[in-house]
Amino acid sequence: MLGVRAEAEDVLQEAFLRWREIDNATLRSSEAWLTTTVTRLCIDRLRKLKVEREAYFGPWLPEPLAPHDLNTPEMVAELSDDVSIAFLAMLEALAPEERAAFILHDVLDDDYADIAEALGKSEAACRQMVHRARERVTARRRRFQVDDATRQRMLERFMAVAQSGDRKRVIELLATDAVMVSDGGGKATAICRPLIGAERISWFWYALSRHYSPRVRLCVVPINGESGVAILLDGRVSTLMAFDTDGQVVHSIYSLRNPEKIAAFAA
Repeated sequence: MLGVRAEAEDVLQEAFLRWREIDNATLRSSEAWLTTTVTRLCIDRLRKLKVEREAYFGPWLPEPLAPHDLNTPEMVAELSDDVSIAFLAMLEALAPEERAAFILHDVLDDDYADIAEALGKSEAACRQMVHRARERVTARRRRFQVDDATRQRMLERFMAVAQSGDRKRVIELLATDAVMVSDGGGKATAICRPLIGAERISWFWYALSRHYSPRVRLCVVPINGESGVAILLDGRVSTLMAFDTDGQVVHSIYSLRNPEKIAAFAA
């Protein structure tokens, strides 16, 4: 819902404090009360965060989750599609209530009666919100599923080619309309606007290899439950990159450079 771990923890803390103050015997359903409370707190928080994110320097991307944030292999398998950087970035296009309805129904499998209770709206209105949100997300969501081994091989090829700085080979690994988005938050050097097209993205990797090649190392790391790439500059994690790929070419690159967001990986 919020895209930042600290914001989610604040919401859960607030919900817990409210939970302690009520008489559980008066509740028809503890689960319904908790779902409603957390959902509405998230919606309120998103409305406040909207102003902050509009003033954010450059593109804003969700905070990446380190391996220890997804506690078990089962959780990784269950949530990897629903917490991928690509998917969470798409949710930013939805209004707060739309996002809540969509997540409750399509991710958490709640029925429309429960969603209506959580949002304080009619079931018909919730159906419309979910339908509208699904159309917007589906239009941008990955149209392919790639197994871990194929993704790993793709990323290894990409790392080798990117470090070489060979623009022709980089272009061959990118979809013609590939997009690269970089989040530095004004705290690290980053591309201020998305790079669109294989040609433009290839120039970025060419420049990176020319200026930093001896000091840079790339390695595969798990990001939000799926394989991504870390760039180490002088042995320190400087960048995390999540990829949207069909196993043959890369369609999107999400580059996270804001040191506050990648602190867990840097540590």
